[in-house]
Amino acid sequence: MEPRPPAWPLLCLLLLCPPFCPGLSAQPYPDFKLEQPRGPVVVTKGEVLTLNCTAVGSAPIGPTKWLKDQGSSNQTIYDRKTSPRVTKVDTESNKDFSIRIRDVRLEDTGTYYCVKFQRGTFGEEFFRSGGGTEVLVHARPSELAMSEPSDRAVPGQSVPFTCSTGGFFPRDIQVKWLKNSTPVRAEPPRITAELPGTYSVSSTVQVKLSEADVRSELSCEVQHSTLAAPLTRTFALGRVLRVAPSVSVVAAPPGAVEVNETVNFTCRVRGFYPGAVSISWMENGTERNAGSSARPTETSRGLFELNSTLTVQAGEEKSGSRFTCRVVHEDQEPISSTAILRVIVPTSGETNESFIGDSKSLIYVAVGVVCTVLALLVIAILYLIRTKQSKDKSSPSARLHEPEKSSGTTTTQESDPNNLTYADLNFAKEKKSIRRIIELSQQSEYACIQGSNSSSSSSQPAASSDNLTYADLDMVHLSKAPRRPPPCPEESSSEYASVQIQRQ
Repeated sequence: MEPRPPAWPLLCLLLLCPPFCPGLSAQPYPDFKLEQPRGPVVVTKGEVLTLNCTAVGSAPIGPTKWLKDQGSSNQTIYDRKTSPRVTKVDTESNKDFSIRIRDVRLEDTGTYYCVKFQRGTFGEEFFRSGGGTEVLVHARPSELAMSEPSDRAVPGQSVPFTCSTGGFFPRDIQVKWLKNSTPVRAEPPRITAELPGTYSVSSTVQVKLSEADVRSELSCEVQHSTLAAPLTRTFALGRVLRVAPSVSVVAAPPGAVEVNETVNFTCRVRGFYPGAVSISWMENGTERNAGSSARPTETSRGLFELNSTLTVQAGEEKSGSRFTCRVVHEDQEPISSTAILRVIVPTSGETNESFIGDSKSLIYVAVGVVCTVLALLVIAILYLIRTKQSKDKSSPSARLHEPEKSSGTTTTQESDPNNLTYADLNFAKEKKSIRRIIELSQQSEYACIQGSNSSSSSSQPAASSDNLTYADLDMVHLSKAPRRPPPCPEESSSEYASVQIQRQ
């Protein structure tokens, strides 16, 4: 910004004709001048501004002041009177007229002139002015403010964060978001004007949470020309994250237990954040005294885990009881897990479900074995009966083979009662058309079997070709029985025959 010329009150003696400014017709002290930097001088709000002014050459008697150009008027900043904010720089030189302005404000922006006055007829009169120094006052951004969600969010949910600041000048400003030092894409910042002459900015980012964000940090950085280093605000994402626990109940010892055995039910609560939970136990829907619980321990992932144990004496009346662990985390809906107590009841009493299941399997095996054995027995009996029936239906002829034969005897002996062998043969009754079958063989003896009809009234019926049954009996040895009377007629179901062996 180019310095403005002094306002009319400051230039009246220079611009008006000598008749209006009679003291200026002659120009004494032509070598006098005031040197000051033109600027612009940039100063930050709240700092100390130093305005330099040095006189060169001899000058008339009179004070040196500092004036600020305000357009249509001029404001006196320093005129040898002390001020809380404006003071003269204390030097030994009487030609140095530099001043300091403490606690610079935004309204201190403008052009400042170092002006030499002299004593005249009408009091202090303007004599000479410096070229003017332009001053620009910048304002640093205020402390960063970050808004966060009012409620905790679960993994997978996106939550908004907003970073804002204000009261800065000039307008140019940069906002950056970082998650664990990695840039995060955000919406373009919104910059608005404030009074007097400052600006404010607001930036919003959406962050999708995960379980790994328990230890993550979100940072907002603001860079401005008034800042030697960026303004930074960091937020721990764990403050808005909630990870629900997993709940399970295990019994020790597992499975069915004996009566009066001690069983420990352990409720395992895993992977939750933050670490505050409430645990209660219920038996068949009725709340019990709380079991023993340890303090939550933090895992390497930053999540927490906890165990709670309930000790139960296994009685017969407790078989089938349901023990439930109920966990409340962060005022959310309870999470529950249930285990069933199974007690092995003695045989005289009621049998529990697991024991019944094992007995059923044994019964099925036993029934299968018995059925298999019975089936094999039936098959064997049927086979024996059929074999016997097949033998009974075989041919009634048999061959008698007697290894001991009297070779050399050619005389045929007459029938002798002592040489008769009787056989009780049950034959099916049938007529034969052949009276006698004689087969000549040295290894066979032939017998004539005369059948007796039990239905006949006489004990020895007359010989008839229809009543004769011949048998070819092949025997290893035929033992001779002692003489005995001929058999008596028997029931109608049997036929008796006398076998007479004829020796050759």
